[in-house]
Amino acid sequence: MREIIFDTETTGLDSREDRIIEIGGVELRDHFPTGRTIHLYINPDGRKVHPDALAVHGITDEFLADKPVFANVVDEILEFFDGAQWIAHNANFDMGFINAELARIGLPAIANERVVDTLQMARRKHPMGPNTLDALCRRYGVDNSHRLKHGALLDSELLAEVYIELIGGRQTALGLAGPERSRAQQIEDQSDIITLTRPQPLPSRLSAVEAEAHKALVRKMGDKAIWMKYGLGAEPASQ
Repeated sequence: MREIIFDTETTGLDSREDRIIEIGGVELRDHFPTGRTIHLYINPDGRKVHPDALAVHGITDEFLADKPVFANVVDEILEFFDGAQWIAHNANFDMGFINAELARIGLPAIANERVVDTLQMARRKHPMGPNTLDALCRRYGVDNSHRLKHGALLDSELLAEVYIELIGGRQTALGLAGPERSRAQQIEDQSDIITLTRPQPLPSRLSAVEAEAHKALVRKMGDKAIWMKYGLGAEPASQ
């Protein structure tokens, strides 16, 4: 299974008017990071960055002036995401912008069934919240100390670790450089684990009176009771 954990930064909050200015994504296969990423800055084609958005991500109009417009990078984006699930935190926001950009150049929208929203996952798992990305990093011990401002690739990398936790599949030494050992190798390693057994079993915690009371109960159930298969309803041996 192939998944892309992704994030966008935009000029503002209205997908009808504002534009995507940054997109970042991290590829997972079977919930393992492969090391493949995408990271693009995009010229908003005349739309200015709103001051409130600038305070969040720090991406200026001057920085974006020489970057390609969305139409010139759309093929690279769609090729990277091809055949994968699109996974984002508050995916309605990101997909609203993605689909608006696609509509402007006459391309079809991304189908809802290809999209997973980790915010909705987090709200189901932790209904009392909070469920922001920063809050989930704190909850799961993901180091986000270097997240001074929002950034599409950095946030995707953090969300990839949070996503693994949300689905209950955290792996040892999760790293974005790719797994050193395959799942098959890890399973093979587990087959070498030695199971220790006690030299003598622990004594029963049931008293003789309790054990006999249980046998009497089983005998009342009849010869077809499953407990009879284990001799639990047998009559005590004669002296």
